[in-house]
Amino acid sequence: MEENKKTSFIKELLLFLKDFVVCAAVVLVVTHWFVRPIQVLGSSMYPTLEDQEIGISNVLGAKLRHFERFDIAIVYVEQKDEYLVKRIVGLPGETVRYSDGQLYINDEPIEENFLDTDYRRSWAGIFMGDVDEITLGEDEYFCLGDNRPRSSDSRVYGPFSGDKILAKGTFIIFPFSKIGPHTW
Repeated sequence: MEENKKTSFIKELLLFLKDFVVCAAVVLVVTHWFVRPIQVLGSSMYPTLEDQEIGISNVLGAKLRHFERFDIAIVYVEQKDEYLVKRIVGLPGETVRYSDGQLYINDEPIEENFLDTDYRRSWAGIFMGDVDEITLGEDEYFCLGDNRPRSSDSRVYGPFSGDKILAKGTFIIFPFSKIGPHTW
């Protein structure tokens, strides 16, 4: 009888380990190729995304380099060894600059309709300082936070190469009152 208990325990343990390995493999494949869990830390994307929001982001779109202007992106900052949520403003080969709060791409003014007008006005001072003209390389992206006065982004770290953009778009899942996509 003691032998049966021991055999039963070993079978159960092996079944558990098999299930654990299969689940771990599925999670690794899904997070490497399809979606990445994210948590917004800080206020650099406010009011679009708020501190402590939790969601998922599209990894496959980033791997295929399907980036468009104003996509929200998860970027890796080597200097800090950390991931940040930012918005892609400038694309490869473009010349980017800001003058008097206006974005210029290749000397053409570009509207940033995603920026919250009321929040922008609440900054009695400068919401977005001038940025000297920069021409992006063939795989470089200029990324900014939506909360320009409180964001460390390409103005601090320089352009991000495509391989440093790990995912794009966000689908917030918590808090439940904010469930939904943000530039998927």
